[in-house]
Amino acid sequence: MKHGWQTFPYKIEVKAGQTIAFCACNKTGNPPYCDGSHARENTGKNPFLVTFEEDKTIMACGCQLSSNRPYCDGTHADLQEMPES
Repeated sequence: MKHGWQTFPYKIEVKAGQTIAFCACNKTGNPPYCDGSHARENTGKNPFLVTFEEDKTIMACGCQLSSNRPYCDGTHADLQEMPES
């Protein structure tokens, strides 16, 4: 069974002051980022808007099952082993 966009998180480098809109409706064509699909398809959901205070690396949820979206909480580990990178 397919879960989300992928069965491992997205590794994203963010910069201080950067704001990112992460998809919450699961209909984006550019995961994990919002592409406005929620508005076009009237999903009633809004993106997760996150402004970062420092430069860092984050792990964004790819399976869409994290209880801490947009961040990965490890839920994907119960779905399938994470690929080696």
